[in-house]
Amino acid sequence: MRANAALLRHAEAALRELLRFAAPADQTLSRYFRDYRALGQKERAFVAESAFAVLRRRRSLEAAAGASEPHALLIAALLRVLGISGRALEDLADADLVRRIRSAQSDLLPDAVRADLPDWLWQRLEAQHGRDEALRIARGLLNPAPLDLRVNLARTSRDDVLARLEQDGIEATATPYSPAGVRLGGKPAINHHALFREGLIEVQDEGSQLLAWLLAPRRGEMVADYCAGAGGKTLALAMLMRGAGRIYAMDVSAKRLAALAPRAARAQVSNIHPIALAGDNDARAKRLAGKLDRVLVDAPCSGFGTLRRNPDLKWRHGPDAIEELAQKQRRILEAAARLVKPAGRLVYATCSILREENEAVADAFVAMHNDFKPLSSTTLLAAQKITLDTGERLRSWPQVHGTDGFFAAAFERTS
Repeated sequence: MRANAALLRHAEAALRELLRFAAPADQTLSRYFRDYRALGQKERAFVAESAFAVLRRRRSLEAAAGASEPHALLIAALLRVLGISGRALEDLADADLVRRIRSAQSDLLPDAVRADLPDWLWQRLEAQHGRDEALRIARGLLNPAPLDLRVNLARTSRDDVLARLEQDGIEATATPYSPAGVRLGGKPAINHHALFREGLIEVQDEGSQLLAWLLAPRRGEMVADYCAGAGGKTLALAMLMRGAGRIYAMDVSAKRLAALAPRAARAQVSNIHPIALAGDNDARAKRLAGKLDRVLVDAPCSGFGTLRRNPDLKWRHGPDAIEELAQKQRRILEAAARLVKPAGRLVYATCSILREENEAVADAFVAMHNDFKPLSSTTLLAAQKITLDTGERLRSWPQVHGTDGFFAAAFERTS
């Protein structure tokens, strides 16, 4: 869409709100669009794309513009990320600013700036992976993520969904790892499609889908999604159980759990039982201690593995928050482990890329629990006919697998 003065004012105003980091970026942008309902679909797409480009590449754009105020960052994003020509901005931006941005060189910038990460986060990635791999990880997190869908295999097949999408002119392909995954070529309003309204598809990143196959619940079992949130993974577990058995969707937020009911109804799932937890020692959870066949703990985390979708997270979380999250993750894993019965399976997962939230938490759990033994994620997935070898623990990366960054460690209770 061609930029004009009014559209740039909207993009700058939205960006100014986003850079306050008072709320998640998607919520802030949704609120802005509610306030300006006259903006059309293409106008909203331009505002969102340009503002999110700044969030993704804030540091390198600041270096190119020589400024950090929203107008300069927006112009830098239009020129260096979205590919708008200087001529198209002649009457919309200061000529000196445009010249400065276009002539800026990135070769001599510090690595953290080239990676578009806060210094502290770059330093951790470099220490954990080495400079070259850290740069590859950072670059993999910079581009917008594709739109992935999970087909409800309990009610239809992936081939049928792909055929229907093709019939409706929507570009789609099967994902390489998840047996239920579909990746769209664009960003259609899929929530208005009949397949979505009928509960035959859900929006879910392929990396997230794999967690259900790692837990691998069976028909008739008792299962818990311990940090269920709005229930995306809960529904994936229900799909594998084909409506037989019982799934407890647990979360400390009753508001988030409330969003699960209409999704479950749409998917025609009736074996989910929500429990709003009062804390790690919830009385209803205690009554289930040692009784569940499988428990998934998709723990609250920094979300840095989802920076393609949520680039504001790298500016909103600092190192102190990571330490607090790691402590919370250990407490949650301890509480969830109590629910698992002997020979039952426990899966700990995050959408983080930091060892402090991932391997360190899993290692601490192993050190404290001789009643649980680690299981190989590669072996567990292979049993589900999924070929993905990342070692004993699951690790998915945007630059390698095309998914969000996920970590998972699986355990079996031995006594």
